[in-house]
Amino acid sequence: MGSNPIYAETIKQLGAELAKRQITCVYGGSNTGLMKVLADSVLAEGGKVIGITVKNLHDKEIFHNGLSELHVTETMHQRKAMMAERAEGFITFAGGLGTLEEFFEVYTWKKLGFHNKPCALLDVNNYFAPMLAMLAHSEAEGFVLPTDKNLLIRSDNVDELLAKMFAHNKART
Repeated sequence: MGSNPIYAETIKQLGAELAKRQITCVYGGSNTGLMKVLADSVLAEGGKVIGITVKNLHDKEIFHNGLSELHVTETMHQRKAMMAERAEGFITFAGGLGTLEEFFEVYTWKKLGFHNKPCALLDVNNYFAPMLAMLAHSEAEGFVLPTDKNLLIRSDNVDELLAKMFAHNKART
């Protein structure tokens, strides 16, 4: 859940907005932490939530029992492919190692042209400032192109972030 209640407050707001806008939430299916808060808030507002997990995790963890759909894949690669296929965009929020790994994967896929879906950071409490500083350092050292930062959408405001994502999707069609 993080150490600051603003994370749970904002993820709950995001969930309510997704439901209000009839945007299906696709996530890992967990019944813990901020992802549970997100799923619960989408479902409480009448929205749809799809959980996608991998068999190894499904056999070890408790998954949300109120999901619209739960899919279990054999491998993590299949899980990620199914999530990416079903998603129309990606929102990364404060989280741990898995969150960061998944963010960099979809960000890299966008850079390589494997998809043209919006990659967004809901940057509440400047959570991603150190990561963005590292990317700026990588750019200054010649490892990241200056245009790569243009592949990201960033905001600390749910409505603004979703508006930018919709604008991205409208421009690509």
